[in-house]
Amino acid sequence: MGATFAIGALITGVALPAFSSGADPVSATTLAVAEEGSTQSFSSTDEIRAEIAPRGSFSATTPQEIEETRSRAVAAALAAGMPLSSAVDIPIADHVVLPMAAGSYSYTDGFGASRPGRSHLGQDFAAPIGEPIQAAMDGCVSRSTESFEGYGVTIQIESIVDGEAVSTVYSHMGYGTRAVEVGDCVEAGQYIGDVGSTGYVFGSCLHFEVHIGGAPVDPMTWLAGRVS
Repeated sequence: MGATFAIGALITGVALPAFSSGADPVSATTLAVAEEGSTQSFSSTDEIRAEIAPRGSFSATTPQEIEETRSRAVAAALAAGMPLSSAVDIPIADHVVLPMAAGSYSYTDGFGASRPGRSHLGQDFAAPIGEPIQAAMDGCVSRSTESFEGYGVTIQIESIVDGEAVSTVYSHMGYGTRAVEVGDCVEAGQYIGDVGSTGYVFGSCLHFEVHIGGAPVDPMTWLAGRVS
């Protein structure tokens, strides 16, 4: 596996997603990407789209009612197999940061590293359990779960960058540390949870993926020149 174990305060993490060969399980279920050849209209707000909002005479006025309306809209869209962007406006991300603070991690397995029946689809940030993880850019949460196949505790965030639908995936997080739920919209640098060692992994790490239009790309290559 090419796993490297660090000595001292930093615990090396090596992700081992033991999936069968075939389509990528994350990109195959991405909720907010545009199909090839199609067009979508996005704005920088996170208001609920009118066509998905609950019908009837109910009018949301208080923050609690607005949040309840948003939650129902998101649940209805996902239950119908629709993209998250049909329920909320995915924000345009004009600021990108690394998913962990400088000095809190070391790089281990990268994109393309060997895996049983497939290649590693992201970049591992080895760090001690409990180190904070932050959203890499503005976006809305399309997945937030305590267990997602070999990924363990996982959050997925949908964004629009340079006119493209971009999904970022944060995996192997600690149980009970997720700070956001599906339908929440976040800002670059916002805390979303802690490093853990859940799923198929040796040691503790953040497994970070970037998907463009549903296809995984090298996160470090994509981040280069965009991180500020």
